[in-house]
Amino acid sequence: MKQNSVAERLFNGVIKENPTLVLTLGMCPTLAVTTSAMNGLGMGLTTTAVLALSNLIISLLRKFIPNRVRIPAFIVIVASFVTMVQLLLEAYLPSLNVALGVYIPLIVVNCIILGRAESYAYHNPPIPSFFDGLGMGIGFSIALTIIGAVRELLGTGAVFGYHILPDGYVNINIFVLAPGAFFVLAMLTAIQNFVKNKLAAKGKDVSKVGSGCSEDCASCSDTACSKRFYDAGAPVKNPEVNAAKKEKTAAKPEKAEDKTEEKTEEKIGAKAEKNADAKAEKNADAKAEENAEEEVKADEQADSSDRSAETINESADAVKETEEAEENAQAEGWEGGEKDE
Repeated sequence: MKQNSVAERLFNGVIKENPTLVLTLGMCPTLAVTTSAMNGLGMGLTTTAVLALSNLIISLLRKFIPNRVRIPAFIVIVASFVTMVQLLLEAYLPSLNVALGVYIPLIVVNCIILGRAESYAYHNPPIPSFFDGLGMGIGFSIALTIIGAVRELLGTGAVFGYHILPDGYVNINIFVLAPGAFFVLAMLTAIQNFVKNKLAAKGKDVSKVGSGCSEDCASCSDTACSKRFYDAGAPVKNPEVNAAKKEKTAAKPEKAEDKTEEKTEEKIGAKAEKNADAKAEKNADAKAEENAEEEVKADEQADSSDRSAETINESADAVKETEEAEENAQAEGWEGGEKDE
């Protein structure tokens, strides 16, 4: 099929890049609203209308939307169509609107819609973008309808309200509860992988199914490839690109090791310098304390010497006074004896 043709875009959305069974996107409504085939079909068709119309408008305005504000612009456009669809459901299908509930407004942030707007509609003409959204929506609707039909059949014995299984069938109630959605989705994904492996064993090329690309991103011209948006970091098959990546990856650890060694050496040097400063400061403090103690001791010795000198002087004065008193007393005694004679 010709690249970006109508048939190629429809086939891409329904089979090659089915958003539910291949890309596993939009799991919130897939698991929440598929309690019956009617709910699944209603949610799928609602999403299809929003997806196709938002892709068309985004593609028409792609040259006028600044790159820095493209995501807010996408959300405003999608929200406008979601509001219109919700009002139409309230007017013409109120029971379906009640059954889908809050999951209709949540279409605004559905990763399928924003993903196709970012990876395809913003880079391609309006007509291919419209059919890209239509193909993705149809693939989403088919997947949700199948999941809802299986859950409804096993859980109630009916599909689209028509009783199919015999009256003696015992309903498996878990399939209409939340865990049932996981069981059915896992079963459908397993069937898809089984068919893919069988085809691969027969020699058929199924590399496109399940990835959406040849993984040769270096020489790929497919601007619709979802891997550019969802799996940009995946390895490619180009040997030159792989070799360059390996060299770059090998160089990174060496640089990291060098940086680590430099940082370690810097830390060790800083720690040693810090320890030396602390030791010098400690020695200086100890020396200052010793000097202070020596000064205190010298002052005490000087005070003690002064006190001793004062004591000696006082003792000498006292002895001198005593001697003078004795001499005076003797002299008076002599004078008194002479007078008596």
